[in-house]
Amino acid sequence: MTRTVQEVMARNPRMVGLDTTLVDVARIMREDDIGDVLITGDEEVRGIVTDRDIVVRAVAEGADPARETVDSIFSGVELVTVAPDTPLEQAEVIMREKAVRRLPVVENGRAVGVVSLGDLAMQERDDSALAEIASTPPNT
Repeated sequence: MTRTVQEVMARNPRMVGLDTTLVDVARIMREDDIGDVLITGDEEVRGIVTDRDIVVRAVAEGADPARETVDSIFSGVELVTVAPDTPLEQAEVIMREKAVRRLPVVENGRAVGVVSLGDLAMQERDDSALAEIASTPPNT
């Protein structure tokens, strides 16, 4: 039986509007212990912003995270999404081809989850180094 994205995705993704400050996004990430937030606009998923985006595209460039909003840094130019019934193997191929670590999961135009490289790694082999890292709680 082919396993699907729906079986491993993180459900109920956090979403923010384009005008949300980076500080607010970082707080959401900290409070929810997540590394990504989906960006919405006009009732649809427009992109994704990660903790790395905040650091590399804003903080390292000298932007003020209290004033800068996600619309200036989020990854959305060629947003790639998958459906919940996408086979895991296909999601892995998409991630490799598009060089992304996370994919928003969209059903009927609405975000229902996010699948990450770590989610896929844990399904491959539970004893792999990547699966072990993905399942380890972050340092605080």
